[in-house]
Amino acid sequence: MKLSILAVGLLTFVGVLVETSMNVTFPELKQELHVSLGTIQWLTTGYLLLTTIVMSTTAYILKKFDSKKVFMFAATLCFIGTLVCLSAVSFPILLIGRLIQAISTGLATPLMFNLIFTEIPSSRLGVYTGLASVIISLAPALGPTYGGLVNDIWSWRAIFVGVIPIILFLGILGWFTVRGKAIGTDGIKFDYWSVIGLAIIFFMILFTFDQAGTNGWLSPQFGLWIIASIIIILIFRYYNRRSKRQMIDFSILELPILRLRLFGYFSLQFINIGLSFVLPIFAQTVLSANSSQAGLMLLPGSLIGAMVGPYAGYLYDKKGPTVTLLISGILITLGSLSFVLVGANLTVITIGIIYTIVRMGFNFGFSTSLSDGSVQVTGSKKSDQNSLFSMMQQYAGSLGTNVLSVVISAAAITTGTNNSVINTLLGAKIDFVILTILSALVLCSIIYVYFKYSKNNEAEKS
Repeated sequence: MKLSILAVGLLTFVGVLVETSMNVTFPELKQELHVSLGTIQWLTTGYLLLTTIVMSTTAYILKKFDSKKVFMFAATLCFIGTLVCLSAVSFPILLIGRLIQAISTGLATPLMFNLIFTEIPSSRLGVYTGLASVIISLAPALGPTYGGLVNDIWSWRAIFVGVIPIILFLGILGWFTVRGKAIGTDGIKFDYWSVIGLAIIFFMILFTFDQAGTNGWLSPQFGLWIIASIIIILIFRYYNRRSKRQMIDFSILELPILRLRLFGYFSLQFINIGLSFVLPIFAQTVLSANSSQAGLMLLPGSLIGAMVGPYAGYLYDKKGPTVTLLISGILITLGSLSFVLVGANLTVITIGIIYTIVRMGFNFGFSTSLSDGSVQVTGSKKSDQNSLFSMMQQYAGSLGTNVLSVVISAAAITTGTNNSVINTLLGAKIDFVILTILSALVLCSIIYVYFKYSKNNEAEKS
């Protein structure tokens, strides 16, 4: 079982590694492929968006198909997508390759957690989800450094060359180790319309923010797309409540603790992926760092944060969620606020130090939010919870990249200048304020759950 979790987890690792490796190559890709930052960021945003959509189907897929079949399909797509990216001569082809890889990651990540939630005893759940988060966290840790180094030594194509042997090895390992029979769908028909509706909603939200980056936050285009997005969301909500088909059992969101843990889980990933996108661009544009320096400055924080994961899981198993999540909320709020306070005086070193604080906060809370969310449900609803959390995790990264990049793009409209240094500096300052507010809301949600629910439960147990 451990080897099967490792095989599936490392396939997820490859997807996240390539995703974060590409971020430090964006300035070069803009020039080589002759596209803007708003266009090139779709290599990340589009990847995460499709990953999200695929994850929305896994509550059904993991019930319908054996784990081994799902894994081998995911590994095959990861290999094909890598070859397409490696041979890409234009932005559309590169994007197609990334989207093929997105399907792979969208299947592999929920599969990994499904194996953990169904095969691991609840007394060890925190440790195993912590270890799983290490596998995923090491990818953002190594991604910018890996991407920056190979880009400086050779080119961005080397990113894909390096992962081909890993994918082949994982395919063989998974073939011999991944087990698990499908539990069946019990006559439930898959809700294709919900998948289409969810995809439209997710895309419309991203496209709405794109309008702000192109036309400004006060533009009629931005306002009209907000209204259109709200209408589509209300239609989807109406349909989902009356449909007899099922994609994900959204009734689990009626559980207040699960709902708030999902908010924290989503927000932490929004902050995590958003910063991994903004900081390398800030370092290269404002501080004139090269891609290697931009990648290396995030490495210490990501490695230290990854090492925190297993301890956070152990702490959760022994002490429960409150202490672990409070540490997370305090650290991530302190780190985000530090970016705001230091602002224009940031250097590569200070970015690395503050980012370490943020990453520690992220790893204390990320797996803990998932673990505590999973214990709120039982039976077949665990696959729904797993798919919902996995789906929103990926969309958080997609939305974080999109929103924070749009803020930087919209800065050009505010300043009225094409000076990339001034625009990036202003946009990054606003991004840091947004992340600080979001971090504070996460901390407030943790405190609220404790006083509203956990405190009374702990008193009854004592």
